[in-house]
Amino acid sequence: MSAGPAAAPAPYRPALRSGVLVSDVLLHGPATVRLIKDTGRGQSFKVGDKESFLISRMDGTRSLAEIGDEYAGRYGRRLGDAHWQQLLGMLGTRGLLDGSPAAPRPEPAPEPPRTLLRGTLRLVADADATAGRLHRALGFLLHPAWITALLAAVVAMETVLVLHVGELAAAALDLFTRPVPLTAAACLLWLSTALHELAHGVVARHHGGTVAEIGLRWRLPMVIMYCTVDDYLYLPTRRARIATALAGSVTNLLFLLPFSALWLWAPLDAATRDAVAALLFLGTVQALSMLVPLPPLDGYKIAAQFAGATELAASSRAYLRLAVRRDPAAASYPRRARTAYTAYGLGSLLVIGLLAAAAAALVHHLLTAA
Repeated sequence: MSAGPAAAPAPYRPALRSGVLVSDVLLHGPATVRLIKDTGRGQSFKVGDKESFLISRMDGTRSLAEIGDEYAGRYGRRLGDAHWQQLLGMLGTRGLLDGSPAAPRPEPAPEPPRTLLRGTLRLVADADATAGRLHRALGFLLHPAWITALLAAVVAMETVLVLHVGELAAAALDLFTRPVPLTAAACLLWLSTALHELAHGVVARHHGGTVAEIGLRWRLPMVIMYCTVDDYLYLPTRRARIATALAGSVTNLLFLLPFSALWLWAPLDAATRDAVAALLFLGTVQALSMLVPLPPLDGYKIAAQFAGATELAASSRAYLRLAVRRDPAAASYPRRARTAYTAYGLGSLLVIGLLAAAAAALVHHLLTAA
């Protein structure tokens, strides 16, 4: 009996290994890139526009021929075998393709020794599990109805505080002459900072992120808590990334809500009322200062997400230097990049100017009111 015709081999449908994360398309100088992270090895790298176009389509549902057709439709040319071999070889060597041998995990860099003056200390063995427990307990607050109500309360509080900013600033200045209430306020502000960090982790966890570390970092006399979200740039949506970055400052302001209620309505003696007023002023400054769009603050991360860029500050400086000198190289930047870098550069200068003007007006008020 003769054998039937041999079945054609199934077309290869490449897929990235589980645990490989790919970011959105991001501006990087005049180019666009994607960030790729191997969570198993803890390493990440950038790929250019064409490579990212191909890699982002390696989901196991498309064959190489289908991906090649999409590439030809986008860029007007087909990839040859040599190009495919180079790309697949690179991904396979790094252990990023499903079915390829996993690349060995590199030896972790030795942690710098802890000293009395500086160091870090992990507080929990499994930071992601801790963030998960906090999310299960408090995640209901991330429901849109709760968010709307809490943000409305924060806006109302800040409106009242702005109307009394002179009184609050004078109380804050006086606080530094009173050691006991100053110590109490410092402890409360430190607690607010710790909650700020945990809020980043809880919101990231809510959106599918992973919390790598929760610990203490000290550079005496400063001791702060930290919460590291390793895959922040790989959260599924821009909205999720902005919410994660914004969570800390919002939590700082929510922390002040009960103290604002005490200041407004409780029958406090004058000394206690002034101490609470100082806490409200310093806590608001603490929260809003984190939203200034300069690295490494949360406001910078939010600005980078709105711009859809990585290394936004450096790219903006490079572009604006070219633009000011009327260098022809500035014309090589695509319109989206020119708009983003110009908006960030001018916006940052405007914010710094407004902050300086507000500080000057506040100092003038305190001096003339004395």
